Amino acid sequence: MNKNKLLKPLLLIAVIILFCSVLARLFSESETLLEYAEKNPEIAYRKEEPDEAAGNKIENDTDHQMGYADSDIVDQEPLDDHSSSSAVEADKENRADGEDVQEPEKEELLMNGNPKRIVYQEGFYYEPLSDEMISRITGISYPIVEDEKDTLVIEAVNIAPSQEDIQISYEDLCYMSVLHYNFHGVERTGELICNKAIAQDLIEIFYELYQNEYQIEQIRLIDEYGGDDTLSMQDNNTSCFNYRVVDGTSNLSKHALGLAIDINPFFNPYVVYRNDGSTYISPQGSEAYTDRGKDFAYKIDENDLCYRLFKEHGFIWGGNWNSCKDYQHFQKVPN
Repeated sequence: MNKNKLLKPLLLIAVIILFCSVLARLFSESETLLEYAEKNPEIAYRKEEPDEAAGNKIENDTDHQMGYADSDIVDQEPLDDHSSSSAVEADKENRADGEDVQEPEKEELLMNGNPKRIVYQEGFYYEPLSDEMISRITGISYPIVEDEKDTLVIEAVNIAPSQEDIQISYEDLCYMSVLHYNFHGVERTGELICNKAIAQDLIEIFYELYQNEYQIEQIRLIDEYGGDDTLSMQDNNTSCFNYRVVDGTSNLSKHALGLAIDINPFFNPYVVYRNDGSTYISPQGSEAYTDRGKDFAYKIDENDLCYRLFKEHGFIWGGNWNSCKDYQHFQKVPN
């Protein structure tokens, strides 16, 4: 009895001691989740690694998504520029699939509706004058007879006494479209009217100049200058057909027959040495470029690619003439 009475207090004391020791341990050694994470980062922040196959799939999907986004963000090209590389790739894929893909030249021909168009390369072609083009040049670069001048909606600046006085017909001429690089190295579309007898020569020459990034400031029809050759030269415009006489004479120019072309004329002026010792230079303002011993940009000489190409195609260069020097001028008279 006395023994049992003694055990109960001892047991109670033991329980109290145990309880107190647990509380003491909790208060002295407890830590927050943040403290635990800081002490054990490899455990707290560990992520489950994906398997290799899953990783490859994620990487590939990301590449496809980025490629798709990049292909959507494409700068708009000018209307006169050509198909992009994506279009070329699409064309290759279509061919690989066995689809009947329309050739660019044929597609352009069908869209134009001119079965007589001759396509040399993409962006390089020539064709007979359309009715629209005939209306555009008549009375300006191409003469209109006196009796018909009042039928035009514009004021005629190029008038012939009669049809018999006009030494070339519309059928002898053709319209040409070419690509070239301007003085800023930017690709541009140029247009010319020339005699159909030299059309193939010109299209091949301009294609080679384009391939070599030879710079021509602009190639516009003389009609944009009201048929005024002086204004065209002062603007350094490259042009071909213009029914006119040789500057300072009454003789019909080879330009009137579409058999001559002037290239970068402001930097390659027309120089006449007169009998009285004076010199006539055209266009005005290009006097600094008459000294061909100097080295300057856009100069045509016998080392120039433009000169070499025209000579290879049988053209005569005005820079080789004696009584005058026409450094801009190339002409060819077919057999």
